[in-house]
Amino acid sequence: MRWFRAPAKINLSLRVLARRADGLHEIESLVAFADICDWLGYEPGQRLELDVEGPTALEAGPAEKNLVLRAARALAARAPGLTLGRFRLVKRLPAAAGIGGGSADAAAALTALAESNGLSAEDERLRAAAAETGADVPVCLFPKARIMSGVGERLGPPVALPEVFAVLVNPRVSAPTRDVFEALGLAPGSCFGSAGRQMLAPGPEAGITLDTLVSGRNDLEPAALRIAPVIRLALETLSRLPGAKVARMSGSGATCFALFDCRVGAASAHRMVVAEQPHWWVQATTLC
Repeated sequence: MRWFRAPAKINLSLRVLARRADGLHEIESLVAFADICDWLGYEPGQRLELDVEGPTALEAGPAEKNLVLRAARALAARAPGLTLGRFRLVKRLPAAAGIGGGSADAAAALTALAESNGLSAEDERLRAAAAETGADVPVCLFPKARIMSGVGERLGPPVALPEVFAVLVNPRVSAPTRDVFEALGLAPGSCFGSAGRQMLAPGPEAGITLDTLVSGRNDLEPAALRIAPVIRLALETLSRLPGAKVARMSGSGATCFALFDCRVGAASAHRMVVAEQPHWWVQATTLC
């Protein structure tokens, strides 16, 4: 069995632009990936199977509804004769947490199937299956810092981040993406209030500074706070940490992050949060 990483996705900034007539929301987000991850094992076979284990396996729900299976079926529908097989998913990331755990798992499954079946990473069938599976799956196929836009299908080129370290916290509550977007109250066909603001849009050679990361924001925070008020406590806890440059929510929540410019500061902050909130999910990580 070969193993594939499914790294956590962090929305360093997220701008809501509009809600389309079909009800989907247009966004623009600077996305990075952490060095913490789920692990997905794969071995080729005739039957499609999935076993789920690990510390957050119960949060992931029933295996038959898992995005790994949905992604595999979406690709098989586009690639007749595709060899499927058995997947073994070790869940370490929390579910419905704004860090793309399920999307990363699905992307890892597509990567595994493509490699086993001799499909190029640039195969349009792979990209189409990713987009069908979920809005965050396309960006998780290529886990490098970049700007994603539209409903997740438009990916900018990779961008260079400064050396940055993060502490991630999830107060053990879920903030379902659909509920958070509905809480925005944006009518179909209308623009969001932030639509006129300029978004980060560097070229691949320009890079991004820590100051530009600090100046960003997440337009979904107010809506997520209405769904899960404990997010406010998470943000306040992070903002009080010595050396924290910024505290912000990732995606639709409820995971929040603080950024630090040194590894020692992030490690110290991690210990402080664990001591203060022993029941939260807390991780120190680097971003790329």
